Amino acid sequence: MAELLLELFMEEIPARMQVRAGDDFKRLVTDKLSTAGIAFSKAEIHSTPRRLALLVDGLPTAQADVRDEKKGPRVGSPEQALAGFLKSAGLSSIDQAEQRDTGKGVFYFAVIEKKGGATIDALPGIIDAAIRELPWPKSMRWGANEFMWVRPLHSIIALFDGAVIPGALDLGAESIAYGNQTEGHRFLSPGTLTITSFADYAAKLAAAHVVLDREERKRLILAGAQAAAKAEGFVLKDDPGLLEEVAGLVEWPVVLTGAIDNQFMDVPAEVLTTSMRTHQRYFALETADGMLAPRFVVVANRSTIDGGKAVIAGNERVLRARLSDAKFFWDQDLKVKLEDRVAGLKDITFHAKLGTLAQRVERIEALSVAIAKALNWDTTVVEQAALAARLSKSDLTTGVVGEFPEVQGIMGRYVAYHEGQPAAVAEAIADHYKPLGPSDRVPTDKVSIAVALAEKIDTLVAFFGIDEKPTGSRDPFALRRAALGVIRLIVENGLRVKLGEVVKRHLPLVARSAGASVGHDVGKDLEELVFGIVGNANPVAAEDLHAHLKPYVSDAAKQTILVDVFNKCLRGASDVLPFFYDRLKVSLKEKGVRHDLIDAILALGGEDDFVRLLARVDALSNFLATDDGKNLLAASKRASNILRIEEKKDGPHDGAVDAGLLTQDEEKALADALVAAYKQATPLIEAEDFTGAMAAFAALRPPVDAFFEKVTVNAPDAPVRANRLRLLSQIRATLNLIADFSKIEG
Repeated sequence: MAELLLELFMEEIPARMQVRAGDDFKRLVTDKLSTAGIAFSKAEIHSTPRRLALLVDGLPTAQADVRDEKKGPRVGSPEQALAGFLKSAGLSSIDQAEQRDTGKGVFYFAVIEKKGGATIDALPGIIDAAIRELPWPKSMRWGANEFMWVRPLHSIIALFDGAVIPGALDLGAESIAYGNQTEGHRFLSPGTLTITSFADYAAKLAAAHVVLDREERKRLILAGAQAAAKAEGFVLKDDPGLLEEVAGLVEWPVVLTGAIDNQFMDVPAEVLTTSMRTHQRYFALETADGMLAPRFVVVANRSTIDGGKAVIAGNERVLRARLSDAKFFWDQDLKVKLEDRVAGLKDITFHAKLGTLAQRVERIEALSVAIAKALNWDTTVVEQAALAARLSKSDLTTGVVGEFPEVQGIMGRYVAYHEGQPAAVAEAIADHYKPLGPSDRVPTDKVSIAVALAEKIDTLVAFFGIDEKPTGSRDPFALRRAALGVIRLIVENGLRVKLGEVVKRHLPLVARSAGASVGHDVGKDLEELVFGIVGNANPVAAEDLHAHLKPYVSDAAKQTILVDVFNKCLRGASDVLPFFYDRLKVSLKEKGVRHDLIDAILALGGEDDFVRLLARVDALSNFLATDDGKNLLAASKRASNILRIEEKKDGPHDGAVDAGLLTQDEEKALADALVAAYKQATPLIEAEDFTGAMAAFAALRPPVDAFFEKVTVNAPDAPVRANRLRLLSQIRATLNLIADFSKIEG
């Protein structure tokens, strides 16, 4: 068995592209080896800022002989069919084919034997194709070459079983021959290295100041940074993303510690760390109580004779310039109150079809108040939610956020505290963006919850209202994330809110903004108009909308434009709640909850209280895990199947059961049990005691089992048959108090 070693050596690869490029290169080469019938035992990829290196081990030096059979036409077939068979099989005469009796006739068979060639002969084409097919987010040309690549490519190692693979990559104006040479560290070990194997490659690179293994570089960086922090009496701020990026910037990591001037320490810590992280790739240090320390860690790509003193001084000088800008913006921003910045939001377009950021803030404020009131929170919470919502986007006009967009919301919180705003208002300004993802913290303070919900619901209703919905591959406005954020805010805080009603009540505000975006804002009257025609958020006939609009807009052309805007809003809003349900199912599926149980609850309609919905799902899941639940599910499906068949013959069999037509004890017992279960379960369901309701249903198992065992549903007497079918319908209706059992799998 032999090994294949490939190295693509080039100018610095952007750090964010290295891991994906390595995985893609490994996939392309190994897939092509498999397609060519070349087996291997393992493949591993390595990446540094200047190279991608692939080792494929356990390859045969020669490919096995291949014997293939191709079935042809029946003996005696027309000449045209025979000619086509000969051509496809590579035969010159039909006499070269075998005749076999297959039991269905005698057919021609071509036996094709191909001698296995040397593996090395197949490799040049595989390597060339893999390099050319390697996808890069961005590519460039250099020199007079037509070849596109992420950065100029300098050399290619291509070794098989220790020998150089013959071949070259044609760049257009020049070519790069496959070889056995590479380079070490650009500054610490200049010059070429001649390679004979992967073990030799790894050892010579290590000696030439290149840590080939990415995970090893990460380990060295993290251990060095933690030790440097400890030496200063601080702790390293956890930042896995920055660690991943820095590992892609250095081949020989050297950890150094620098100082932050005290004059900058009154600037918000998030601004300082954002500047250090985003612009300089510095690690922040913290005190034992989590405060930002006046120190940073920088990872250099080389060691120096002065122990890094010049490197540290240079980085401190660069950081000082960066932080001087941040401090200037911070000092200037504090001179203008957040309330005074609200007017400036009128000059910022939120979306061409949805008006300005000021209009969006008005919608969020109104919705925050509506949510707080719907949850029966006290007057102070309602007032603070309104204030926090009104100020929530004000920091977008600050110089700090203009320079560091990552701190929007956070900047507003600092300014709010500086102004003496209530803590709940200041925290809500920062938290109204949360949660930003599945692992992000969910706000728990009432004011923060109200504004965070309003911000996300407005996003969803607004973009659905202009038909900007997510597709399979596109979600440019992060609507899936917004929906999951709403779900987490509601579920994790146990909020009893009817989401469908909230969406419907918010629609008029969105419609008003959408109308204003096309130059037809008729003020609050427009909101009242849309409130009057929303109904169930279904589209309204155009002529009806025209009639509604006449008292407000006399111009027929303007009416036509607004009719289109309104109907888009109505159609879009009708899809918002189903979108929430889809996201909820995705979220619960990841936690192991069966999607069919959710469908069974949702099929009953009208369930937009997610806390109650999940309680029903949980009770149903527990019930179906019992023998009573499993048997009742089977009985429900049996009843539904019988009803479906019989209803095709003579229509629905709803209605009350006639006690006078019940002739057998088993059907009488079932009828009594259904009435009792219905009476017992109904108040329990209204009281949201779904577990108790399930216990009431469990009592149905014995009479249901006895009924199906002893009673013939399709009795010869037509009235008796119809009555028994109504009894089956009662089974279905009673169980449907909690869920549509027909939607449950199993």
